[in-house]
Amino acid sequence: MTSPLPQRVPIARPLTLAGAVGHLFALGWIGPVILGAIFGLLATSVPFLVLFGIGVLGLIAFAYALFGLSWLETARVGGLYGIELPARRLRRSSRTGFAGFLHTLWLQFIDPASWRALANFVISTVLGLIALAALGFAASGLVSAFAPLYADTAAVSLGRTDVEIPVAWAPVAGVLIALLAVAAIVGLALLHGLISRSVMIPSREQLFADAAHASSTQRAGAVRAAEVERTRIERDLHDGIQPRLVSVGMTLGLAQQKVDADPDAAKALIAEAHTSTKAAITELRQLARGIHASVLDDRGLDAALSALAARSHIPVLLDVRLTRRCSAVTEAAVYFVIAESLTNAAKHSRASECRVLVREREDGAIWARVEDDGIGGAHLTPGGGLDGISNRVVAAGGTFRLDSPVGGPTQVEVNVPCAS
Repeated sequence: MTSPLPQRVPIARPLTLAGAVGHLFALGWIGPVILGAIFGLLATSVPFLVLFGIGVLGLIAFAYALFGLSWLETARVGGLYGIELPARRLRRSSRTGFAGFLHTLWLQFIDPASWRALANFVISTVLGLIALAALGFAASGLVSAFAPLYADTAAVSLGRTDVEIPVAWAPVAGVLIALLAVAAIVGLALLHGLISRSVMIPSREQLFADAAHASSTQRAGAVRAAEVERTRIERDLHDGIQPRLVSVGMTLGLAQQKVDADPDAAKALIAEAHTSTKAAITELRQLARGIHASVLDDRGLDAALSALAARSHIPVLLDVRLTRRCSAVTEAAVYFVIAESLTNAAKHSRASECRVLVREREDGAIWARVEDDGIGGAHLTPGGGLDGISNRVVAAGGTFRLDSPVGGPTQVEVNVPCAS
């Protein structure tokens, strides 16, 4: 079993150390500009909160700038030191509408990973400024080392200081200053590695807590999905097939009574019962298809979605780009999300067409989006179809997002790990 902690690789490798030095020099140049822009947004937003529009727009820009900086810092530190840090993804609210947008914004503000990344960027920028100063001392020291070749006075300034020494001693003192400055730069690079690893790598306790929370969420989603599915099956059986079978039984009973007295009427009743029986079989097949689509096992998600689009009551623009099969749980979760979304679009949205996109992400997850041009206004209702598929997605370890403002369009978007 692999450890949940990122692998701690040595930071004193020559290439890694050289890369850290380069990062410090770059951060010394551009870090203050980036930090000035980010904190400038915050500083100008807070005083203007009284003017609702200006203040909120500034805070929105700050929240997304903070996320962007955390994503950049995570990629920078992870790539520099070969650490597999948790991927930074925008935290999204499960709520819909404007309240969902505000909650999403709030989630960015309280995300501890973003603030850790910002703190690390600030520290790295300060170290970068010191490293640039040390580079200046190294350059001045080297210039002083060649003082005997160009100096026309008995003494010269030592490096970038006001200390004057005889020209004859300048080479030794200049080289010494250059070596000390280079040593300082190397020390700063080592310090950068220690601080970045300490700040950016989550603690063991945090990783285990996150894993436990994710596992608990998946279990709760699985239980909820099973409950919603059981309720749906009970409702379909009670409201659809059961009354039809009761009707078939009553019709056959009447036919039995009329067999001798009125054979023609009995034949008509038997024919009616036969028609009702075939309709019940059709409903049972549809119910079974709602529980499990056998074509998923036989031909995969692409073929199953093609068959689903062909049966849709409204035109479907289907664009599926997959290179491999995923687990049955993943394919079923994605399939039923799309199936339920198309059903809702046909029943409630008054849409003229739907667009379905399915892609395989670089991290191996399956991303899917269903969008219709209907009237919108869809929302999660406990025990409803969307509630069931959202819990199915969560149980598979994925994420579910519904965006359906009044007036449309409606978008359903999911990400599900391939090996759930």
